[in-house]
Amino acid sequence: MGKAWESGADAIVMDDRDHVATALRELSPGLTITFKHAGETVQLEVMEAIAFGHKIAVAAIEVGVHVRKYGEVIGRATAVIPKGCHVHVHNIEGIRGRGDQAAAPAAAKGE
Repeated sequence: MGKAWESGADAIVMDDRDHVATALRELSPGLTITFKHAGETVQLEVMEAIAFGHKIAVAAIEVGVHVRKYGEVIGRATAVIPKGCHVHVHNIEGIRGRGDQAAAPAAAKGE
């Protein structure tokens, strides 16, 4: 089953391995939000406007890192994403079903 949502939380992290939390309301820059991560109550300063339902980085994410949400990889970071910033199509790219990504390892192996 999924995690229980805690009343008063501003965002929710679905899996302890996640790099992102999902905003449970509109978040404004400078706001300090509260959510649970790995069993701990965490406070985080919002660095950019985050729309309801969008993702916010709960830790700094380096270029090339496979970003996790729900404990699953949802894409790869195409830019450095500071903690507290919006995580969306402008700074991650999908990697599932990409023929160019699937072909790269085979080509590298000389197949």
